[in-house]
Amino acid sequence: MQVKEIHYNKEFEQQFIALPKAIQKKACKCEELFRENPFHPSLRLHKLKGKLDGFWSISIDMKYRIIWKPLADGVILIVSIGLHAIYENK
Repeated sequence: MQVKEIHYNKEFEQQFIALPKAIQKKACKCEELFRENPFHPSLRLHKLKGKLDGFWSISIDMKYRIIWKPLADGVILIVSIGLHAIYENK
């Protein structure tokens, strides 16, 4: 998997702004790492199942996650960021 472009939906942007500044900073570092190496072990990349089938998740830390969807040819759409409970809100 190669990450060529990352796009963000409006829901993600609103959620990101609402996060504590320290988590925002960690999320930015995770995105940089994701662009360089999506399979880096610290991201804990995994495919989601059930109603989130087709989506993937990376970890910011043990509490916060980013949910994203691969589109085509290395284009990624980041759809959500927040506590582990964001899985239940989808």
